[in-house]
Amino acid sequence: MSPTSRPRRLSAGLAAVALTLTTLGAATAHAVPISDSATAATPGPLMNYVVNTKASAGHVRKVEQAVKAAGGTVLSSYRQLGVVVAQSTNADFRTDVRKGHNGREVQSVGATRTAAVKEAPSSATTAGANSVDETEATPVLDPRESEQWDMVQIKADQAHAKTDGSRRVLVGINDSGVDDTHPDLAPNFDARDSVNCVNNGVPNTTPGAWRPTTSSHGTHVAGTVAAARNGVGIVGVAPGVRIASVKVVNDDGFIYPEYSICGIVWAAEHHMDVTNHSYFIDPFEFWCKDNGDQGAVQEAVRRAYAYATGRGVLSVAAAGNSNYDLANKTTDNGSPNDTTPVPRTINNGCLDMPTELPGVITVASTTQARVKSSFSNFGLKKIDVAAPGSSILSTLPGGGYGLMSGTSMASPHVTGIAALMKSVHPWWGPRQLESELRKEADDTACPVTPDARCTGTTADNAFFGEGIADALDAVHH
Repeated sequence: MSPTSRPRRLSAGLAAVALTLTTLGAATAHAVPISDSATAATPGPLMNYVVNTKASAGHVRKVEQAVKAAGGTVLSSYRQLGVVVAQSTNADFRTDVRKGHNGREVQSVGATRTAAVKEAPSSATTAGANSVDETEATPVLDPRESEQWDMVQIKADQAHAKTDGSRRVLVGINDSGVDDTHPDLAPNFDARDSVNCVNNGVPNTTPGAWRPTTSSHGTHVAGTVAAARNGVGIVGVAPGVRIASVKVVNDDGFIYPEYSICGIVWAAEHHMDVTNHSYFIDPFEFWCKDNGDQGAVQEAVRRAYAYATGRGVLSVAAAGNSNYDLANKTTDNGSPNDTTPVPRTINNGCLDMPTELPGVITVASTTQARVKSSFSNFGLKKIDVAAPGSSILSTLPGGGYGLMSGTSMASPHVTGIAALMKSVHPWWGPRQLESELRKEADDTACPVTPDARCTGTTADNAFFGEGIADALDAVHH
């Protein structure tokens, strides 16, 4: 895949799980039988939907009943968000779910994809994913820590003189799965808090379900964050913290909204401190709030990430690999990517998710020469910080090592720095971590040769945000 390719999401193979969590604030995922009235519904393709309501148990219960009456099945209910993920073959589901007394509780409803659902609500899936925004891996047969120029650029090698990170800190690798048997990852892997979210966004905790099947992407990301200091291979930015695999990409390489929602709520409920998201949510590169389906999805995803932030999770995301100005959106020629793209005019109300959501750290990519990577998205007041993303050496499934390029490779550097910062300041929450990441970044000016796209100042510009992330400053205050 070329470095300009958009990120795909990680997938997780889930066995069908009927799960009800009664703990206050916990996500519930449980099956609701299709009512007899469903037999009269107009048949159509199997589709998934988000249905938004007020965030209370009572309102969610009523919407669950509205889903049932409309010929649907509840896949997951998030009472703390006021979001229900439903599935139906009723072609009129969007209309029918609003009917009756319970339907009055529906605020918005939208399909999460444009292609028919491949996975079934109660069948197992094996997961994997095409890499999100990386080039093909180049196998490395021997340890090459000395070639980790990226760690030098962000001063992680110097920061390690103070700390390698704390075991108290847990980082979620929301990606295509992590190979926990890799010798550089096994020492820091937390299987108990790992999950697969790919079967309709229903959590699957079957041991190993969160491992990769077809994609090396998540394993590569994990190594940059926290490859262990063990005399083997490479060393990650935060080699002393724990990592968990949160698989959110399916075998076709898609990260649908219900997968991402499942993953971020899981992270919140499992007390993760930082999560890395090297992907955009399919099938739209930009989700527009003035569109019925897209607006409902944008709201559901926004609620999920806001909930996680409120629970103490800092989310870090890749800016994307389309060399696109996120501050001046005009067109989208590649969406939807699960059926036939339809070129369209867009505006700044259309969001690349999760990277443009409030409270999410947006990371652009740099080269070894400290310039913007050619593929990296940019945008004044859209990019928070930058980090190395071109030809990054990290771990690959099966115990190997390899080079990948993309903003997918940039964001885990910042995730690792945030984990180091949380280790030194365990009382800091997401807002303070976000503020300090920006403050401690090294100011990086626009190119000497004028580039009209690089607007702003040395302290904050469209290419580098507030600068290249700095691990040393992050732990020395």
